[in-house]
Amino acid sequence: MATDLIEIDQEQPSVEAIERAAVALRRGEVVAIPTDALYTLVADPFNLHSVGRVFAAKGREAQRSLPLLVSDFLMAEDLVKELPDRFYMLARRFWPGPLTIIVPASAKVPLKVTGNTGRLALRQSKSRTAQALIEYLGQPLIATSANVSGQPTCQTGIEVFGTMDGRVDLVLDGGSCIGAGSTTVDITEPTGG
Repeated sequence: MATDLIEIDQEQPSVEAIERAAVALRRGEVVAIPTDALYTLVADPFNLHSVGRVFAAKGREAQRSLPLLVSDFLMAEDLVKELPDRFYMLARRFWPGPLTIIVPASAKVPLKVTGNTGRLALRQSKSRTAQALIEYLGQPLIATSANVSGQPTCQTGIEVFGTMDGRVDLVLDGGSCIGAGSTTVDITEPTGG
């Protein structure tokens, strides 16, 4: 497969670029986008073919879960078995932003996405590109670092293209991403008292 590259403005991605990426995602393709926490591979979490393509693109072990980007609390609530108060405390304070919260997944989420753990990592990104795609599609997206497992995460669209050429279908190149990676908090374990 040949990887396409489209240059975008991270702050104001064009409607055409978002539509092109959305069409690719609906077809089960894997797209790399800039976010507030480096470049990310996005795909449809409800399409098992897409999920498999993300694992293959990264060379990732199947028992590792794939994080999801959501647009808001409402979308998160739809994906989770139950949301403890700790979720709302953390999300209200740090979302949108580079905080990933691990929660118990609902039956709606394919087990393959959770790495067969039944746990799900959720994040709401500040990225206008990510938010525009989620809003356009009306659903969450797989969002995992744009790299081959074990390698550094790519910080520019050109780096992603060079590293992932032939592994992903489309790169939305928004230049450099200067954010650090996302911090992860697991709230599936009971708190000590």
